[in-house]
Amino acid sequence: MVYTIVVHLYAKDDKEAIAKLSAKLIEASRVYSQDKETISWFVMQDHKDPRAFTIVERYEQESSQKYHLENPYWKTFDPYVIPLLEKPMDLRRFEELDTSKPVEVPQ
Repeated sequence: MVYTIVVHLYAKDDKEAIAKLSAKLIEASRVYSQDKETISWFVMQDHKDPRAFTIVERYEQESSQKYHLENPYWKTFDPYVIPLLEKPMDLRRFEELDTSKPVEVPQ
């Protein structure tokens, strides 16, 4: 099963903070997408609220995070990002449901 982490970030009400956060997230996606056992590492910005960002990290399995955490870039991420945020990151962990097989929905 695919192990997924979804992180919501909310930037300070400052154009420079928003621009810096956006650039760092794009850079992080480009770096982390190359990690072993990483399926995808997407970053998104809300289409109505430019302060709201979301990261979706998809890994082959939960243990795949070790490659992400061993990446030297990881040590630079939080120290750069946290000062740009209005509130703490909201991080949630999921196991994706298996949609590859037919399913019978109970009535």
